[in-house]
Amino acid sequence: MWLLFASLAAISFGLRGILYHWSSKQGMDRNLMLFGVFFTGALASLIGSFLFGQNWTLSALTGVFMGAFSFVANACMFQGFAVGKPSIIAILTGLPPVVVVTLAYFLWGETLSLGQMLAFFLIVAGILTVRYSNDLRIGNLQGAQWGLLAMVFFGLNDMAGKMSTRLEAALFPTLFYMFSVGSACFAAWWLIDKNRKRKLAVSGTYGSSAQLGKWNEKQTFFSGMAIGFTNFFGMILIITAFKYGITGLVSAVVAMNVLLILLYTRIFVKEKFRRLEVIGMSICIVGMIALRIF
Repeated sequence: MWLLFASLAAISFGLRGILYHWSSKQGMDRNLMLFGVFFTGALASLIGSFLFGQNWTLSALTGVFMGAFSFVANACMFQGFAVGKPSIIAILTGLPPVVVVTLAYFLWGETLSLGQMLAFFLIVAGILTVRYSNDLRIGNLQGAQWGLLAMVFFGLNDMAGKMSTRLEAALFPTLFYMFSVGSACFAAWWLIDKNRKRKLAVSGTYGSSAQLGKWNEKQTFFSGMAIGFTNFFGMILIITAFKYGITGLVSAVVAMNVLLILLYTRIFVKEKFRRLEVIGMSICIVGMIALRIF
């Protein structure tokens, strides 16, 4: 059952990634768009908590940590892509399942059978092969510190999600706290960046508002809200998977959402698959089959 929920979460997050990719090509302000994404999650979670009559207990406050970890991880990832080599950041942001497996072992004593360990390493190896294929000329470790921080905080976000299930926290109140924290953080980041750009525009060192993007603030925010439904349902599915499955395996399966993004770029963007991408996707599929067997 957990594998089904984890696979559906991977599909949902894959759709989110596709829409993120699309939004990046539209000239949207990233922080304002993400503000809308998390705002949708907070609003939908609040409505869900009342519709299902869920209790607002102290254990639901684990969502605060989830929101903070998610924001910091995304901030580090974006900073890494801005100042470092994309190949390094892509590889490191594919490794949170390793962090999760390690922490779950030391904190909760979660272990994998030999077959599960094999499947885990196959999936992670496949994901890394796919990400590594984007740029083989690594050369140096510029920006690696941001990639490492993103890896750790993405892993901590998964751990906090698992912790919420161990504490038997109600789903929607937990997600409300998570999305509210993320929404507030991205809103603050957007306002700070907006003020910075305004000052630069006044001084003539940034450019006119017409050059900042073809999507206005209202369009960007509501587009983010629409994209937010993929993130909202993805979080419901991954937390449900954490409830029934082993933390590291769930994290590894969900990380396979990158394969859906690859298919999108192949079919709609018309990018050709590299040999390593095909090899990586094949390894992931073998890993999934191994999970079904073991």
